[in-house]
Amino acid sequence: MEIGKDIAREEQETTAMEPLSPISRMFVSPSLYCFIIFTLGFQTRCNQSSIVEGVKNTWIKLPRFSSKVDIKKYGKAFWIPVSVRIEDHVIVPDIDYSNIENPDQFIEDYTSNIANTPMDMSRPLWELHLLNIMTSNAESLAIGKFHHSLGDGMSLMSLLLASSRKTSDPEAFPTTAATKKHVDSNIKGWWLVERFWFMLRAIFITVIEMFKYLLTLCFMRDTKTPLMGKTGDRIRSNKVIHRIISFDDVKLVKNTMEMKVNDVLLGMTQAGLSRYLKKKSDIVAEKKSILEHIRLRGTVFINLRADTKIEELANMMAKDSKCKWGNFVGFVMFPLWIRSEDDSLEYVRRAKSIMDIKKLSMEPLLCYGLIKFTMKIFGEQVAETLSKRIFDHTTLSFSNVLGPDEEISFFDHPMSYVAASAIGGPQALIIHYVSYVNKIVINLSVDTTVIPDPHLLCDDLVESLNIIKLAAMEKGVHKMEV
Repeated sequence: MEIGKDIAREEQETTAMEPLSPISRMFVSPSLYCFIIFTLGFQTRCNQSSIVEGVKNTWIKLPRFSSKVDIKKYGKAFWIPVSVRIEDHVIVPDIDYSNIENPDQFIEDYTSNIANTPMDMSRPLWELHLLNIMTSNAESLAIGKFHHSLGDGMSLMSLLLASSRKTSDPEAFPTTAATKKHVDSNIKGWWLVERFWFMLRAIFITVIEMFKYLLTLCFMRDTKTPLMGKTGDRIRSNKVIHRIISFDDVKLVKNTMEMKVNDVLLGMTQAGLSRYLKKKSDIVAEKKSILEHIRLRGTVFINLRADTKIEELANMMAKDSKCKWGNFVGFVMFPLWIRSEDDSLEYVRRAKSIMDIKKLSMEPLLCYGLIKFTMKIFGEQVAETLSKRIFDHTTLSFSNVLGPDEEISFFDHPMSYVAASAIGGPQALIIHYVSYVNKIVINLSVDTTVIPDPHLLCDDLVESLNIIKLAAMEKGVHKMEV
């Protein structure tokens, strides 16, 4: 009788099983094991029962949030539906908040402790911690941990949007800033020539970028710096910190320099890393020349979804949604301009120049396709080895996620900010930027055995933005005078 039950249960699991996508399968491998830590800051005290009820009515109904990952003997990984106990996933810690002298430091330590605690693979790979503690930026907090196999940054942003409503209109979904495409009316009559020239450039640039990709796979490594991760299997000590800056400052530089927000953030990152490495240089007299000989590249993650309208994002979990849930990202290898520049605006000019070239390349789509092809033809182990080699040979990862452009409520809790960062893989530094209304949150995930002073690095990023902003303001004044 028991054997019959076991067979029935096995048949039920087999029919319900869904294989993990190629990227998700890599995220559950030991060498590329990766998860996301996010923090939601609330403007009010946390009503824990309200959030628990909201999670029951939304998240639990999503297939990924009610399934565990099962790795079979032959190496294939599947999603297996299971029953979910909400108390295993929504955690309200028993803490005496009155004895906490420094709430900000407590939250930083609490978040880092979550980041260093392995996830239980025998149940759905997510958890949400609710803390009624007042910090310098929020009245209470929700700290979440999602395994990256559940979805990429855009998927998880869609989950936030679907779980939220505008504070100004409790029945309406949040909105994000739309990206407008520029059309030059002077070339409408030459569209065929323009399209042909665009295709030639795209093919030429793609061939060059993929050649660099192959060189990196084979032997080309970044210069060993205080930011470079250590190779090989080892015990990591993860730390997650974030800092809030003004979105208006970034927009001021963007409008003055006539570029994208992403260009400004990349330029700011280049300037901040240059400042940090300059301080770390041992030979003071040769700091400038040392920086000029550093090869430092970041893997910049690119969303590959064609449709990212707010309605599609909010409905991403629906079965027939055009905007698919999961890990649908590619990446480009971005050479960071590490120099001691007298003109701080040169960092953002260089960022825009390189990113304009990368936008013409099909590198992110081909990298995504190459992983899928390798996994299908040669197996997961080969695909995992190739991917790990890319991250071993580069210094950091970078991404930028555009959040809501007006205030929202998460299960009836008005929010003050959103912070999120991925953790895992061989790289010692991961930088994420997340926007919310008029704020941008700098998120740093570091391996403290390599980077013991992440706050110094964060200070350098913030100071770099301030210097770039002042230079942009002077440039704007000069334009007005001319």
